[in-house]
Amino acid sequence: MLFGLLCWRIGLEQAYLPLASLGGLIMVWATVDLFMNLARVFFQLAGRPSPIEYCIVAQAGRLIGRPRLFLALDTLASFSIICIVLWSGWISFLSRQESWIWIAATTLNLISVSFVNIWMELRRGK
Repeated sequence: MLFGLLCWRIGLEQAYLPLASLGGLIMVWATVDLFMNLARVFFQLAGRPSPIEYCIVAQAGRLIGRPRLFLALDTLASFSIICIVLWSGWISFLSRQESWIWIAATTLNLISVSFVNIWMELRRGK
């Protein structure tokens, strides 16, 4: 979401419509992914199998029978976004509050990947 906001802001600031448009598209995509994540959590809390994946990319993978591969591609994309924002210096365009949200989101993202891998290995060992 914040990456989309950065693209949108910088695109508008530099009067570069393609970047601003990409930012808007990314924000819509991130919103859909957020709701998919929340729906998945609710299904798990209810003890029911989820008819959807965690994100749009993994859902596309489910349609062709490879959701884990596509979830891995989504993870690669999110880590690439983190690198782009850091290396480009765009992180300086975030407000103080947005910076704290960025720090929390990236930390949770990185830690969650580790937990998912640990969980999958523990389940495989059974």
